[in-house]
Amino acid sequence: MHLIDRFLQYLEYEKRRSPHTIASYAHDLAQFQNYIEEIYETGDLSQVDHNGLRSWVVRLSEQGLKATSINRKIATLKSFYKFLLKQGIIKVNPALRIKPMKTPKRTPTFVEESTMQMLLDELPFPDTFAGKRDRLVLELLYQTGMRESELIQLKEQDIDFQQGTLKVSGKGNKERIIPLQKPLMDLLKSYLVFKKKKFENSLPYVILSNKGQQAYPLLLYRIVQRYLSMVNHREKKSPHVLRHTFATHLLNRGADLNAIKDILGHSSLSATQIYTHNSLERLKDIFEQAHPKA
Repeated sequence: MHLIDRFLQYLEYEKRRSPHTIASYAHDLAQFQNYIEEIYETGDLSQVDHNGLRSWVVRLSEQGLKATSINRKIATLKSFYKFLLKQGIIKVNPALRIKPMKTPKRTPTFVEESTMQMLLDELPFPDTFAGKRDRLVLELLYQTGMRESELIQLKEQDIDFQQGTLKVSGKGNKERIIPLQKPLMDLLKSYLVFKKKKFENSLPYVILSNKGQQAYPLLLYRIVQRYLSMVNHREKKSPHVLRHTFATHLLNRGADLNAIKDILGHSSLSATQIYTHNSLERLKDIFEQAHPKA
């Protein structure tokens, strides 16, 4: 079997990576193989050394690819060659000394509290299945901070109304528990009743399309984009913006950074610390407005 195919099967069946992740790895490795065949006239990736990998990274940079995109491809190479080493196909890992490129730190985009309050408390939602579903999508993303992919996979059995919790399966199939507030639980109960009336013997997924099928990324993006456009003029209006908003609002209200890390499902605290910048900016604004010497 082709080395890339073996690696992709490993990702799917042993690492249980998502279809989106596997497709991304496949795309990167196909690009890399095309380059190796063009430059070195060989299709055997197990024979490529450190210089071959480094030359591809340099080519990508010369083509004007963003550092974040190049780093994703470097991560793909590292995972691929780590797999080959583990399988005994190679004796030395040529990707070991390939270092990621430096990237500028970006401040996460988020929506102000007053804007979210306007969206969820004042904006009318149609009294239809689509209207109730759209409202729930916005509330779940904002009140739990879950990822778009996690919401798509969320099933009714993952909700514990007695405990007031939600079980989410995140990256690498790592499960975490997120607390639910009573208003959100009430909204969930009402929606699930409406859902069962609308679709008899419906799928177990919480969020469904208008035709009763499992939700998909573009559906969630359109829902968030549509409603945020009514109250917010920022360019970014994706489900991930609501995840950023959730984390930023918690931090602004004094939540512990480690607690936010656990709720978001981050593997390290450094991934959560990007939200401290937004919090510091808010403190600066308060200082400018309130301090007599400002």
